[in-house]
Amino acid sequence: MKADDTTGSAHWDAHYRFSATGRLVDNSIDARFTFTPEGLIATHRDSFPFWTWSRQALGTPGLLLGWTPMLRNKVRATAAGNLAKFLSSQP
Repeated sequence: MKADDTTGSAHWDAHYRFSATGRLVDNSIDARFTFTPEGLIATHRDSFPFWTWSRQALGTPGLLLGWTPMLRNKVRATAAGNLAKFLSSQP
């Protein structure tokens, strides 16, 4: 992990069961952050090998289609929708 007053980065390994399929995932993630003048996270961007993730999380469809923009965009849209739903449920 590295950070200064305006930016930061971290590497982490996530091990979890993907809820949509019940499949186990081992994901190696690099994260980048920017911070507000108050020290809060302003932006957070993760990067990871999507095809590797899709093979684990989705099985055969991920293996066959994980390299396509179509699947990547579908996963992004689903994740964004789930995040919006979660945020709207918070006080």
